[in-house]
Amino acid sequence: MIDGVIITPLKQIVDERGKVMHMMRCDAPHFSSFGEIYFSSVHPGAIKGWHVHRQMVLNYAVPHGLIKFVLYDDRIGSRTQGMIQEIFLGTDNYCLVTVPPLVWNGFKGIGTETALVANCASIPHDPNEIERKDPFDPSIPYEWAIKHR
Repeated sequence: MIDGVIITPLKQIVDERGKVMHMMRCDAPHFSSFGEIYFSSVHPGAIKGWHVHRQMVLNYAVPHGLIKFVLYDDRIGSRTQGMIQEIFLGTDNYCLVTVPPLVWNGFKGIGTETALVANCASIPHDPNEIERKDPFDPSIPYEWAIKHR
């Protein structure tokens, strides 16, 4: 697990009418501040990455579909520097992933349907505090292909 990344199982309340899927509360221990909430859709096989925020704390949940969420720590002096972490997020693993600033991340749509990714960010989007790289940039040692283990 990458230092500073928090994975929190999320509550779902299910009945015959449907369900309620919790995501974030202001009194949760992992809540830092509110900047904005946005949703990103990702089609099966599509990759959205890489990006890193200098200040923003990300809080991702996937209420519909499935993604492979990948983190890379290149922070100098971090005890997990050089580590990759994969987390499969979706309705079968409904949880919140809190990502601290300066940790690279990206995700890939998995399965047969478009996934919906929600982010409750700690600050409003600022194009000056984000850096992006191509998903296949060799500076991040990760291969997005399916791994047959």
